[in-house]
Amino acid sequence: MSHAQAVDLHPSDLNELSPDEQQMLKETDRFARGELYPLAARMDHDEWWPEHLFPQLGAAGYLGITVPEALGGVGADLFTSGLVVEALSRWNHAAALAWVAHENLCLNNIYRNGTEDQVRRFVPRMCKGLSVGALALTEPGAGSDAIGSMRTTARRQGHHYLLSGTKLFITNGPIADVFLVYARVEQTDGRRTVAAFIVEKGSPGFHVAQKLSKMGFRGSQTSELVFVDCVVPAENLLGGEDGGLAVLMGGLDLERAIIAPICLGIAERALALSLEHAKNREQFGQPIASFQMIRAKLADMYVWVETMRSFTYRVLRQANAMETGGGGRGEIHRLSAASLMYASETLNKVLTEAVQIHGGGGYIWESEINRLYRANKLLEIGAGTTEIRKLIISEELLRD
Repeated sequence: MSHAQAVDLHPSDLNELSPDEQQMLKETDRFARGELYPLAARMDHDEWWPEHLFPQLGAAGYLGITVPEALGGVGADLFTSGLVVEALSRWNHAAALAWVAHENLCLNNIYRNGTEDQVRRFVPRMCKGLSVGALALTEPGAGSDAIGSMRTTARRQGHHYLLSGTKLFITNGPIADVFLVYARVEQTDGRRTVAAFIVEKGSPGFHVAQKLSKMGFRGSQTSELVFVDCVVPAENLLGGEDGGLAVLMGGLDLERAIIAPICLGIAERALALSLEHAKNREQFGQPIASFQMIRAKLADMYVWVETMRSFTYRVLRQANAMETGGGGRGEIHRLSAASLMYASETLNKVLTEAVQIHGGGGYIWESEINRLYRANKLLEIGAGTTEIRKLIISEELLRD
C-alpha cells in the first residue's frame, strides 16, 4: 500500500482523551500524514534527513510541548507529548524518533533541570527547531551498564571543563546543534560522580565521527561522537557536579514513557495496512479477509493495539506528576520500564502477523510494512533493553 489512506482507529468519543487531547492527536495525525509520510520512503531507502523538518515542526507548533508559551513552547504536558509522537510514528517513525531525541531527551531535560540562564540560552531556539538536540549517554563499552562502565571524563580547568571520551549510537548525532552529554567527574575528595553537560556543536575538541547505517529507523540519523579535551564552559554544567545522576535517571524514566507511544503508533499503522490489504488481496476467488485464519490474526492485532494504548496512556499520565529529580526509583520507575517492555514486545507480535498477512509482499524491502517490521528491534534495545526493563521491574517489586 503506497498511498496514505488509513483506517480510523480513533473515534472521537475515546474516553481516555479530553476534547483538547483528541484535537491534538487528530491535528498531528493530519500534519504527519500530509507532511511527513511523503518523506518516509526516501528517508528509509537513502538514509536521508530533510533539513527543513525541525524548523517546520517548530513553526507548526510541535516542538516544546512541555515548555511554557513564554519561552516559545506549547505549555502542555508529557501526556500531550505522547499523543504527538504517537501520531508522528504512524506516518514516519524515523522522524518521530528524531523528534523524541530532540524534544524529550534533550529539550525537556534542559527545561526541567536547567538554570534560568541555561533555559534562556537554549530552549527558545530549540522550540523553534532552529537548534536540534541530542542525548549522548551510550559508549562503545557502556550500553546496558551505562553508568558503571562510563569512560567519558570531565575535569575542571578554571572556568571550563575538559571532556574526553567517545559516545556511540547517538540519535540525531550528525544533525544536532546541542548535545546533553554525560561524563564522570573526579571530586576533590576522590569521589567520581556523573555530571551532565550541555555541549554545543563546534566546541573545540568535539567532532561527529562515523555516521552509522542501521537496519531500521534508517532516516533517523545516528553517529559516534568523539571528545578530546573538549572545552565546555562551566555555566553549561546541568544540575551541578553531583546532580548528573538525578538528571539521568529521571530522564530515562520519561524517555521510556515517551517511547512507548512510538510502538503504539507503528502498531496502529500496521493494523490499518493489514486491514486494507486483507480487504483488497484476493486468493481462491475471494478477499483473504474472508478466511477465518486471517480474521483471527486481525482480531489479535486489534486487541494487542488497544491494550498497548491503555497501558501507554496510563503510564504517560502518571509520568506527568514526576517531580524534577524524582526518577530512577519507585512506582514510576517500574511502570515506565513495564510500559515500554510491553509495548515493544507487543509491537513485535503485531508486526509479525502484519507481515504474515501481507505474504511475499511484506518480505520486500521497499514495502511499507517491511519498513515498519525492520524498525521494531530497536525498540526492544534502546532506552534500556528488554532484559534491563525486567530487572528494573523485579527490583522495584521486591523492594516494596
